[in-house]
Amino acid sequence: MGEREPLRITNVNVFDSIAGRVDGPFDVTVGDGTIASVRPAGLGGPGTQIDGTGKTLIPGLIDAHWHAVFTTIPAVVASTGEIGYVFAQAVVSAGDTLMRGFTTVRDVGGPSFGIKQAIDQGSIPGPRIYPSGAFISQTGGHGDFRMPYEIPRGIAGYLSYSEIIGAAVIADGEDEVLRGAREMLRRGASQLKLMAGGGVASDYDPLDASQYTEREIRAAVEAAENWGTYVTAHAYTPRAVRTAIAAGVRCIEHGQLLDEETIALMAENGIWWCLQPFLDDEDTPRLAGPNRAKLLQMIAGTDNAYHLAVKHQVPVAFGTDTLFDAKLATRQGAQLAKLTRWYSPAEVLQQATARNAELLALSGPRNPYPGRLGVVEEGAIADLILVDGDPVADISLITRPQESFLAIIKDGQLVKGADAPGGS
Repeated sequence: MGEREPLRITNVNVFDSIAGRVDGPFDVTVGDGTIASVRPAGLGGPGTQIDGTGKTLIPGLIDAHWHAVFTTIPAVVASTGEIGYVFAQAVVSAGDTLMRGFTTVRDVGGPSFGIKQAIDQGSIPGPRIYPSGAFISQTGGHGDFRMPYEIPRGIAGYLSYSEIIGAAVIADGEDEVLRGAREMLRRGASQLKLMAGGGVASDYDPLDASQYTEREIRAAVEAAENWGTYVTAHAYTPRAVRTAIAAGVRCIEHGQLLDEETIALMAENGIWWCLQPFLDDEDTPRLAGPNRAKLLQMIAGTDNAYHLAVKHQVPVAFGTDTLFDAKLATRQGAQLAKLTRWYSPAEVLQQATARNAELLALSGPRNPYPGRLGVVEEGAIADLILVDGDPVADISLITRPQESFLAIIKDGQLVKGADAPGGS
């Protein structure tokens, strides 16, 4: 097979994700997987044309906290279901994710290596996946979802179901953490995910619990650094985050319960903060009992967390952390639009494109997709969305991808939009 015919979007306005503004009009030509040129409109050129008049071209969206295998299935299915069914549902979810305009996700926990391989080979549609593999958790930590009959360890075999399918590595002590970290790197992790504190959806651990010692976390950090990449840590509280920072973790997931002193420490050390807009609204996960109480406690800290992140200029990434809810998964773009509570629409789009791409680049030589993501620039990876209108002027456009996203391009290929105006 020869090279694909160039694709040219003509007379289109372009969102500059670095400057945070819309410029144009331009003619944007997409070559074999990359953006070949961004030139003033009307200069002509070869290729299949899509008329971009009155439309805006933005980079493909990036979700920096995603769980590709566990997004849409109920928790009980994830824990006890036939694994073939679980993966079959993940294949459908991957295609739906791409059709919402999210051309890249950072998977921070779950057995996503096979799904990623199939997507990269072109066997199934889906986003680029930066996989962490199994999340690394201590006994009784946020990643310990073992059934009562799987305790104590070894009673019915050495590994629990969640470990066998590659969802979790339950590791205690530096040696076990080191082994688990190396296993995930061996499988192809672009970064490692470690549970450093209590969680909302886990039954055994209080939300305020700190998990792992600094030495244990450092074992994972050193394993990652030996491979040129980094560790990101699930944590909500000051103690958990401070321990993670001291151990060398480069990114914190969640953190809604942090105090200002710890947030200032994050800023001082250049720690990334992957923060989610969890609010008590229509998108609140359906939890009951003690986990519902933990959820409300966490949600109460969201506003303060974002305000302090802005105040101290912590580098913030956008992620949804959607789990076990097919309806909530469809709200991926709506979750992003909620950030206008704390940021301008342009800043919201920057966070889900150029800023998230900066975080992904921390994986260094373990980056599975070398090249520049999150920008509409010559030479960048050609992941693009043609929006029917201007999402900076009307951010609600990203909440309606089915009607607003006239074309979606991934790796230079049109994955949606053959019937778009001017398309072919």
